Amino acid sequence: MLDATAAGVFTIAATPFRPDGSLDLDSIDTMVDFYAERGATGLTILGIMGEAGELSGNESEAVIARVIARTDLPVVVGVSAPQMEAVIRTSETAMAHGAAGVMVAPQGTLVGDDAITAYFQAVSQRLGDIPWVLQDFPLVTKIHIPTPVLRAIFDTCGNCVMLKHEDWPGLEKITDLRQAEAEGARRVSILCGNGGQFLLEEMLRGVDGAMTGFAYPEMMRDVVSLCNSGEIDRARDLFDAYLPLVRYECQPGLGLAARKYILAKRGAIAHPTARKAGATLTPAAMAEIDTLIARQEARLSAL
Repeated sequence: MLDATAAGVFTIAATPFRPDGSLDLDSIDTMVDFYAERGATGLTILGIMGEAGELSGNESEAVIARVIARTDLPVVVGVSAPQMEAVIRTSETAMAHGAAGVMVAPQGTLVGDDAITAYFQAVSQRLGDIPWVLQDFPLVTKIHIPTPVLRAIFDTCGNCVMLKHEDWPGLEKITDLRQAEAEGARRVSILCGNGGQFLLEEMLRGVDGAMTGFAYPEMMRDVVSLCNSGEIDRARDLFDAYLPLVRYECQPGLGLAARKYILAKRGAIAHPTARKAGATLTPAAMAEIDTLIARQEARLSAL
């Protein structure tokens, strides 16, 4: 079961599709193996970049079952939904299949700090013994959760064991949360997202690792490890070598297509198909990615 000691790299997994748009269950197997072989300490499925909103209920359960059956790594399942009952139902399904915990983002209709706090307290109560991750991603949810509100949630919801930190800018939020813990507040794990764009700085601010889906999870593994061992200059050099491709993957609207293109090139999935509307690469975009990969490999060979 997921707990507040969770650390390392929980890779946000893509959802593989065949060219006709149907689920590619065989590619789930190769993808899970790919992530594990490159140092993932856990997996997170059915997140925003996992195209959860494009799946039917039956498809979501099929993905949950296939991923968990393939790996011994802890699996966190995204369960965010507009209706509370859907959140609870998917959570129960995920845990029945052997998930380590679930991830919940705030509903987009929440207005004001009190409403945000009350919502997550209600989620916490309904989930009971199920450990859960609070996804703080205001760039997508449009819900900004100030640090004092996060602390109120953590301090009243014992089964909230992790923050997926995706505020941007958000480095000061990390510092404030860790300072509160140093002064006696309950500690939660903090893993960061945003495609890994600020992973180096976030590690230095005190996060426990990454929960994001960059197509080179070994970069995140090594940056986390080097930072933890105090080899900051080596971590910076490694991070810098990957940064142009990180930036390219983080383009709004196009990033998912870019990530799936790279995952397919690396053999993790059979096809780069995305269901998300508009997520299609042109030949020019593919050529740009190929150039970035070649230059990245050259920089890595020089380290």
